[in-house]
Amino acid sequence: MSISSSLNAGVMGLNVNAARLATISDNIANSSTFGYKRSQVDFSSMVLQQRSSAYAAGGVRVDTFKDIAATGSLVSTGNATDIAVAGRGLFPVTDQTGVTALASDRNLMLSPTGSFYADQNGNLRTQSGLFLLGWPADANGDIGNISRNSGADLEPVNIATSQFTATPTSNIDLGINLPADATVAGSSGDAYDLPIEYFDNLGRANTLTFEFTPTVPATGASNAWSVNIFDSSTGTPVSVGTASITFSDTSTSGGRILSASAGGGATYNATDGTLSLTLPHGPVSVYIGRPSDSAGITQLAAPYSPTNVSKDGAPIGDLSSVEIDEKGYLQAVYDTGLRRTLYQIPVGDVPNMNGLHALDSQAFQVSASSGSLYLWDAASGPVGKISNYSLMESTSDIAAELTDLIETQRAYTSNAKIVQTVDEMLQETTNLKR
Repeated sequence: MSISSSLNAGVMGLNVNAARLATISDNIANSSTFGYKRSQVDFSSMVLQQRSSAYAAGGVRVDTFKDIAATGSLVSTGNATDIAVAGRGLFPVTDQTGVTALASDRNLMLSPTGSFYADQNGNLRTQSGLFLLGWPADANGDIGNISRNSGADLEPVNIATSQFTATPTSNIDLGINLPADATVAGSSGDAYDLPIEYFDNLGRANTLTFEFTPTVPATGASNAWSVNIFDSSTGTPVSVGTASITFSDTSTSGGRILSASAGGGATYNATDGTLSLTLPHGPVSVYIGRPSDSAGITQLAAPYSPTNVSKDGAPIGDLSSVEIDEKGYLQAVYDTGLRRTLYQIPVGDVPNMNGLHALDSQAFQVSASSGSLYLWDAASGPVGKISNYSLMESTSDIAAELTDLIETQRAYTSNAKIVQTVDEMLQETTNLKR
């Protein structure tokens, strides 16, 4: 029994060391593969029920696994869509069939790094055929309510539809000073024009002109102004609203708005200090200031000066690049300087990272051993941030692998020696019968 068990143990030793050699071969072959996770073996002894008069060798068994929880070093690249998770976690990807499949039928996979580029349809993919997935953002850059326990709300990241963009103007801030001397008796009463460029929903530039006319009294100072607002989008200036503003000249609130009213299609909200206008492309809110507030329009004993006039919106812009920030927001960058959030790339995590099922191209899939998937915002919870212009190196260490290779070779030779010795002993037993 002991000789037979020795032979069995020797054969098992040959098998497990052959398995270890296979993992070492894989690790060395992929030492330069970005995102590769090192394969490892775990030897465990097998023990048979022993008798006091004889010992039976149980042998050894092997379990192989990918050390997916290990992270490689990040290397810088010149591509904005080269991304890697700096820390724990993997971002979602899919294969070619998943691009057009329903979310419920899509093959959801996870990857630690990838060098992505836009294909002929505008989808971001790697050379090996992995397509990046993300949550689409609305026009305001918001993701909304999404499922974090599945890929139900994930979509293939596509930048083709964002080649051109235009953002209409919806808010204007008037930070100007009107001269207090202009409302004093005997002043000229000349109007002050403030033209402001704005953009409609087609990206066309138009001009909105504010005409400030002082009220000149017979004696003293009126501290009052009338405002006419003209829009030139139709070619001929058209009045789109009027306003009347009176300023305070007290010691505590001098130069600030005392009261304001609007008409001619415009309305004034004293709570937020805005004039609401209706332009051909839609409503526009103009901030002039709240009563007794120092922001907005003031009337001080200083020259007329539009010190802080600003607006939102942007003209037609051509897509120049896309970038992914550390929180996973993919932004389109246009030649006008406008940035628009298109997608958010989440980072997935499972309770047992090493339990994920390994696939081709450094991709992994949720399995029964890994536990359930949860999609985090990058750089939140247990997961790391997303690093752009970066790729993750292989976790294989050539020096360590070559050391293990020598050890495996010696162990294999030793187990072969056991088989050879048992063979010689059995031959001697056979010779006893002659």
